[in-house]
Amino acid sequence: MAKRSSGLTRCGWAADEPLLREYHDREWGVPEHDDRRLFEFLVLDGAQAGLSWVTILRKRENYRRAFHGFDPDKVARYGSRDIRRLLGDSGIVRNRLKIASTIGNAKAFLEVQEAFGSFNEYVWMFVEGTPRKNRWRAMSQIPARTGQSDAMSRDLRGRGFSFVGSTICYAFMQAAGLVNDHVVGCFRYEAVARARGSRSR
Repeated sequence: MAKRSSGLTRCGWAADEPLLREYHDREWGVPEHDDRRLFEFLVLDGAQAGLSWVTILRKRENYRRAFHGFDPDKVARYGSRDIRRLLGDSGIVRNRLKIASTIGNAKAFLEVQEAFGSFNEYVWMFVEGTPRKNRWRAMSQIPARTGQSDAMSRDLRGRGFSFVGSTICYAFMQAAGLVNDHVVGCFRYEAVARARGSRSR
């Protein structure tokens, strides 16, 4: 359900924590078409597995610094020296599997760009190029996964991606605006429904 905080009615999950409020009010659900930003969401949603989203948001700037601004070309070339550097970086989630996944996903990301022209062209095909505008009235109605996220997960895994289960893919779809999952009582619902987002490079 929506919850009133700081004079505005927001999705309940973002009402009480300032960092979540800022993310909710400025980014969450806005259609994203820039490949590097899409890679960032993919990495951060994978890093979140088993953790809270606010934990990842608190580490976001450290992730940007540690992973060269989420440049997939640079991340794809990381070797053992970079892995040691990242495992020693307390500003990120120091999980060997997640770090290895980010590097492997960067390589797979570049292959998708080569095959489809951009990751944007590829990922938006799962919603036929148009954001899904849901009309949830309560947070309890919002699913953890959908048929579209199931399909995305299967296809990504088939292309060599990891940490891309259906639940992670749906979180990615929510973050990148492939779906509008603001509840209808939230002040951002209509603004996000009208947004076009940034364009791909």
